[in-house]
Amino acid sequence: MLAWLERFKGYLVAIGAALVLAVGTYLRGRSAGKGAERERRAAEINEQAAQARKEVRDVQLETARMGDDAVAAELERDWVRDPGTGRR
Repeated sequence: MLAWLERFKGYLVAIGAALVLAVGTYLRGRSAGKGAERERRAAEINEQAAQARKEVRDVQLETARMGDDAVAAELERDWVRDPGTGRR
């Protein structure tokens, strides 16, 4: 058994090195994928925040041009619930 092990020692070392290399490559790729996903998600969140800021700015400009009565009427029309029947 010992002679057999000595004979194939080089092959076993090569196979071990190949396995370590494969596992290392897998883990590095996985880590890079997570980083790329984090960057993509951050860009998506930044885009949503920019869109929200634009909408806020548009509403502020629109309401600044309107009179008080027009703003109140707009809020009642779009934002306030209908009184309905009063039941839950």
